[in-house]
Amino acid sequence: MSVIPGAWRRTAAGAGLLAADGTVAPTIFAEMSAAAARTGAINLGQGFPDEDGPAVVLEAARAAISAGANQYPPGRGIPDLLAAISEHQHRFYGLDVDPATEVIVTAGATEALTASLLALIDGPDDEVVVFEPYYDSYAAAVALAGARLRTVPLRAPDFQPDLDLLAATVNDRTRIILVNDPHNPTGAVFGAEVLAEVVRLAQRHDAIIITDEVYEHLSFHTPHTPIATLPGAAERTLTISSAGKTFSATGWKIGWVHGPADLITAVLSVKQYLTYVNGSPFQPAIAVGLRLDDATFTDAAAALAHKHEILGAGLRAAGFTVHAPQGGYFTVADATALGGADAAAFCRALPERAGVVAIPLTAFVSEGRRSEYSSLVRFAACKRVEVLEEAAARLAASAL
Repeated sequence: MSVIPGAWRRTAAGAGLLAADGTVAPTIFAEMSAAAARTGAINLGQGFPDEDGPAVVLEAARAAISAGANQYPPGRGIPDLLAAISEHQHRFYGLDVDPATEVIVTAGATEALTASLLALIDGPDDEVVVFEPYYDSYAAAVALAGARLRTVPLRAPDFQPDLDLLAATVNDRTRIILVNDPHNPTGAVFGAEVLAEVVRLAQRHDAIIITDEVYEHLSFHTPHTPIATLPGAAERTLTISSAGKTFSATGWKIGWVHGPADLITAVLSVKQYLTYVNGSPFQPAIAVGLRLDDATFTDAAAALAHKHEILGAGLRAAGFTVHAPQGGYFTVADATALGGADAAAFCRALPERAGVVAIPLTAFVSEGRRSEYSSLVRFAACKRVEVLEEAAARLAASAL
């Protein structure tokens, strides 16, 4: 069979991986991680920590395995984790979530997002509005669901959207407005006026809001504000988060989505035929994590902010223009002064030149807008302090 038919083609095309000749390219993350392994460079490309989270959470997982939590959990998630998610939302944000009908545990935030899009998109006339740059799975999942992706650019230095352009983009064909806050890859935290405008436009055009809030506890300067807390938002919002970023357990893939019961039922109708269930011994461990004291969460944000400062100092010493993040794992820097007008080529050369791996921001934008972000590079700060100090020293000492 010369051409394999199927939804994979539009999914790969949506992710920007399908070439004109029909071949599928590896992701930039796979390419750059391979470069790190080949050259011995420090990998600041992919966003995963290199140290464990709270010991009490890890021990809870071990205890759950020993206690026999090794078979299928309930389809919605174990009751204790559902209750812990509900308690967490009320404790931090004043949101009342019914653990029996308004929340589902998922295989990470990515499954929650994909299941939500597949459940709620109804055909090729539906549009999904996202802020660009965007986490790479968004475009792939929207394409898999058969909808059209519409983007609103976020531009340096503050990476806040133009509200007039946002209003012009959202229309009566908009089925979903997808908001990632704190934002990957830019590190932006959206202002109150941005969140309010999203709600206003969703109400005006009867759209559903889906929020990706995996960095909710990693906002550095202002407390996180879920869109669901805004007036008129809760009844049309699906809130997605996960344990991976908060507790440095990205490999556990424990996420969740909560919202109105009718929307959650729709998502569950799809999700149960994807992974069905996952992570049986990790679910009680994350329930323990979500109930930890406030200092656990504030200390995690402070520690990550310090890591960004170390990384940023090294980048500035090397000649980058640094756009300091407001939250999340990543620092974005402009390589123009270093001859990095083509960030993709710059990043491919960086492992040999400086012994550090990074990702071009063009990996997170649609083809038509790549020129607007062509000199921007994303570095992950979610590594051990000594690793970041070594990376900073290598960057500062290199003749970039």
